This record gives sequence, structure tokens and C-alpha cells, in this order.
Amino acid sequence: MTHIRPDAPQAGLPVIAALEEVAALALRLPAFDAGAAAAARARQAELAKPPGSLGRLEDLATFVAGWRGDACPCIDRAQALVFAGNHGVCAQGVNPFPQTVTAQMVTNFRDGGAAINQLCRVSGAELSVVALELDRPTADFTEAPAMTEPEALAALRAGADAVDASADVLILGEMGIGNTTVAAALGHALFGGAAADWAGRGTGADAAGVAHKSEVVARGVARHVGLTPLGTLAALGGREQAALCGAVLAARAARIPVLLDGFICTASVAPLHAADPALVGHCIAGHRSAEPGHSRLLEAMDLAPLLDLGLRLGEGTGAALALGVLRGALACHAGMATFSEAGIAGG
Repeated sequence: MTHIRPDAPQAGLPVIAALEEVAALALRLPAFDAGAAAAARARQAELAKPPGSLGRLEDLATFVAGWRGDACPCIDRAQALVFAGNHGVCAQGVNPFPQTVTAQMVTNFRDGGAAINQLCRVSGAELSVVALELDRPTADFTEAPAMTEPEALAALRAGADAVDASADVLILGEMGIGNTTVAAALGHALFGGAAADWAGRGTGADAAGVAHKSEVVARGVARHVGLTPLGTLAALGGREQAALCGAVLAARAARIPVLLDGFICTASVAPLHAADPALVGHCIAGHRSAEPGHSRLLEAMDLAPLLDLGLRLGEGTGAALALGVLRGALACHAGMATFSEAGIAGG
């Protein structure tokens, strides 16, 4: 299933007329339901197991309960979205593969031949792929802002419109030749450090390629200093980065928890965190990527990954794998007997 259902209900994200309206959404969008979370914790205390013995699975069940507003939530429907875009910064020679690969991979996703197709199938997620003007790359951010504000807003809205409000969880991924450079630039601009701290191998750059990528990132970030977090998204990001932000906001409007993928996906929503950490409060880090910048992002955004498997493919693969962990947490939460139900003393 690699298309957006035309009858899918859309999440009720308020109209965003300017990027600087995004930060204020933290006060307008649904908040964590402390009552539902407390009820979930109370149930955990009654289940037939030693207290805390399921470790983080217990925390995950409480987290989902709070965001879904349901003390005993379940995952009947999981949606996976992969957004694809092309980047003008590729003119700087930061990518070992041509940009035509982005469209070729989109075709592969739609034909069911990519890793994410297989992982969505086994984890029980419905995959949609959204290609964003692949024939019109963003501007080279070393020479100009990557996107104008209208372009960034259009991509953000495309991401929001792709979210199915009937989903119980949302998996996010991306595809775009050159987007590890974009992710490194966003991390460097938003959280500081040296450009070399954020640049990694991406799709297979050698040491010289990584050094060149670092220089391009440093040059681009230096050109766009003093911007707000969402201004930084427009200046350095791509359409898929803006779309990922839109999807996160729309999921929040529909009270849908989000499983983030790796370095690029996390960097894409980092402008939301920088604008107000509450905007990504419903997000879970699916895994820790092998890209060196991802650990820095996770620490800066206070996200603890569910998995650490050395992945660096993107596409939402790590998040799709993490869905199995989340399903397990909710299955135990809902299906286990309490001490009294099981007739076990000591509960």
C-alpha cells in the first residue's frame, strides 16, 4: 500500500499563514492527558509482574496512553509516511550519487522493492510515499535560502495533509540525495558545535567527501545566521524536511504519537524542538543511527532511542522496526492479567 487513501480523514491542524506562527501552536494543539497516563500507571501497578519489571515498555504504554487520551490504548492502524525531495546544495558535489536516484527510489518504494516496504509489511504499517517536486530542487543554501517562505509553507502543508487522522501511530521517514548534508546543516545551525561534528558518511562518502561536506555545511550555516528556528528550516532545509515538520504537527493535532526515524528525520523536526520543545513532545526516537550527528541530536532534544542497530539507511526503517517494540508494550499493557484476575497472591 503505497498511496494516500483519498478517503482518509485529515488531521485538524490550524491554517499556518507564516512560519513564525508555528511556535505558538504549542499552546493551541492537544496536550498530554495526565489523567489517562495516571490511569495507565495504576493499571501497570496491578499487572501480574514485579513492579517495573517490563522496564521501558511500561513507560511507553503510559506515554501512548497520555497522548491518545486512553488509559488502555491499542494500535489498530499504523501509518508510515516517507517524504522525498531534492536539494540544490548537491551542486556543491556533496553527494556520491546523482539526484536522479531520488526519483528512482520513489519508484522502488511504490513498487514494493525497498527495505521500508518489507519492514512495514512485517510490522503492520500502511506505507505512503509523497514525492515533493523532485524536478525542482531547492536552492543551493550556500548561495541563497533553500526555500522561500511560501515554498516552505507549501511543503509543510503537504506533510500535514498526508497524515491520516484515523491512525493510532505515525512512522516517519525520508528520501533525498544530499539530505544528510541538509541534516548536518540544520543540526549545526540549531545546536552549535563544529560543522565536522555533524557531517557523516551519508550514502557512502569517503574521508575526503566527509571533509568537503563539513566545509559546505560550515559555509552554508555561516550565510544564514541570526534566523528563527523555522527561518532556519526554510534557509537550510528541503521540502521533505518541511513536510516532516508538517506531519509532526498534524499528528499532534490528531493526538497521534510519532515514531521518528534516524539522523535526517530527527534533524528535520529539530526546528520544531528549537521553537518550542513541546511541539515534539509526542515523538519517540525509533532508533539511534550510525550517523555521528544523530547521537548529538538525540542528546540535544532529550530523546532516548528505542533501538540501536547500526542503521543509516533512512526511509523510516528504524522507526518501522521500533513499531514492533511499541506494539509489544501496548499488548502487555492491555492483555496481561492483574494479580486479582490471575488469582496470584501478593498483588
